[in-house]
Amino acid sequence: MREDRLAVTHLGEDQRQYMNAVVPPVFLNSLHVFDSMESFAAHGENEAYVYGRAANPTVHILEEKVAALEQGCMAIAFSSGMAAASAAILAVCRAGSHIICMRDVYQPVKNILNRYFIPKLGVTVSYWDGMDTDVLEAMIQENTDMILLESPATFVFTVTDIAKTAEIARAHGIKTYIDNTFCTPLYQKPLTMGIDIVMHTMSKYIGGHSDIIGGILAVKDEELGKYLKDTVRELFGGILGPMEAWLAIRGLRTLQVRAKEHQKTAMAVAHYLENHPKVEKVYYTGLESHPQAELIKKQQTGHTGLLSFVLKDSPEKAVEAVNRLKVFEIGCSWGGFESLALCPLMHYSREELEFLKLNAHDSGLIRIHCGLEGADVLIEDLEQALQEV
Repeated sequence: MREDRLAVTHLGEDQRQYMNAVVPPVFLNSLHVFDSMESFAAHGENEAYVYGRAANPTVHILEEKVAALEQGCMAIAFSSGMAAASAAILAVCRAGSHIICMRDVYQPVKNILNRYFIPKLGVTVSYWDGMDTDVLEAMIQENTDMILLESPATFVFTVTDIAKTAEIARAHGIKTYIDNTFCTPLYQKPLTMGIDIVMHTMSKYIGGHSDIIGGILAVKDEELGKYLKDTVRELFGGILGPMEAWLAIRGLRTLQVRAKEHQKTAMAVAHYLENHPKVEKVYYTGLESHPQAELIKKQQTGHTGLLSFVLKDSPEKAVEAVNRLKVFEIGCSWGGFESLALCPLMHYSREELEFLKLNAHDSGLIRIHCGLEGADVLIEDLEQALQEV
């Protein structure tokens, strides 16, 4: 889209304010000074910058770009994806709230629910498979305040009917949150489907170079956005640093070309794996064989570089295959320029696998991120590793 191209390149920047430099500077200052006590006293009325814990000019440029990409009114940047996710829950929920959480959301989100919100604030949590909306509606209680989603969700890339889920939530006065990191703001726009809060982990595709940690929330409700910014972020002190914001701005400038290349490579790799005699199952949202392919076409306009697959052989052989990879490196993250591989479920207990509706054989699931080395290079690497298994 033309608007997306303009957002990642020029939106939010005023070159006249920084000596016509084509790239905005990194505002590393911790505070801003005023001409008079009167102007200092009026800073709230004219939204002037005062102190770095509350706002920063470099951070604000990034926020304007992401808000536009997500078609929201406001974005709020945080020091990490988990800082952003936690802030969203803190902004919406209170002691005694009930949360419906999609079963396959990012594991640290479930960890903070289990380790903090449940024991410290008396929050209760019900887990939903993310697919059956009749079941979702039946789970709603009088004190249900929030529904937490991730779509597509690792590790098997199930997707949620975003518009239907948002419709059900709105009918009951419930706020919705979604982790949209996989799709980037280019390939899925949940705010336009009725979601209240959209989150991106910026260490992934927005940053794109595996050199920053950061998170960002986008909203359509200005009152909610101001509460997230002026109360939750400012008082808890979770603002993104200006250097990280500058790097994220740099990442956004090439997001479209990188995402397109990640998708092209991953699609070729997914087709290769789907036809490999040693592979039992491939999970990728771009494949026609995905059981939710029609829903994916309805709410996504593209795919990125993350997929997973299961070998016909034992989980131990999956570990052996990963260890034999030469171009793919072993690492837990994804979304950067480099290709990565991991067996993320290898040490999961039987109970943990059953919770995810997986079996013991699935513990050998191999998750890969297809970087920018090229499909031919990655397929050759996978082939040599699989031949030896």
